[in-house]
Amino acid sequence: MAARNTARKRAFQILFEGDQRGADVLTVLADWIRLSRADTRQPPVSEYTMQLVEGYAQHATRIDELIAQYSVGWTLDRMPVVDRNILRLGAYELIWVDETPDAVVLDEMVQLAKEFSTDESPSFVNGLLGRLKDLKPSLRRDEA
Repeated sequence: MAARNTARKRAFQILFEGDQRGADVLTVLADWIRLSRADTRQPPVSEYTMQLVEGYAQHATRIDELIAQYSVGWTLDRMPVVDRNILRLGAYELIWVDETPDAVVLDEMVQLAKEFSTDESPSFVNGLLGRLKDLKPSLRRDEA
């Protein structure tokens, strides 16, 4: 499971970089892959990292709509960049990756918030993703 943890952390970093640079996350992912192949000091980009970033990119508009709709008192552009991208990654994995248990997704995203964001962020991330988890069956129906 440490490999999945690392894959999630790298996927978050790619989403964060894309957001900060105003770049497409698939372009940032390609840059990371190219760099890891050209420089042996760079860690390789795992298949699961690629799956997470590509999956997020496929559903990015819907994910941002959901985060904006269910984040009480926060607009997407007012959220800390770290939190916004943890939520994006978590929403994708929670709603569209069936093989990962919901509790694992919530725990992993809370851990990322603890590592990379503010003291208030873990509870914010947990609360919003918990709400999406509860609504998951209807969210999938809404997309169909």
